[in-house]
Amino acid sequence: MQPAGKYIVIIGILIVVVGLVVWFAGDKLNWFGNLPGDVRVEKKNVKIFAPFTTMLIVSVILSLLLWLFRKFF
Repeated sequence: MQPAGKYIVIIGILIVVVGLVVWFAGDKLNWFGNLPGDVRVEKKNVKIFAPFTTMLIVSVILSLLLWLFRKFF
């Protein structure tokens, strides 16, 4: 299999795994997106949501996972 094909299959498997986690544990993830530092502005006709803290946590976790992946493979 070509290297690009392997990466696409791996990414697809990861997406399925993340989807299953969200599907089965979705009710336990209510805190995700409601952390301190996530900005939510709701006015009469405008709703703005900027999940700064949540995206920072996601970025750190993904960076660690990619670092571990590169270190071992």
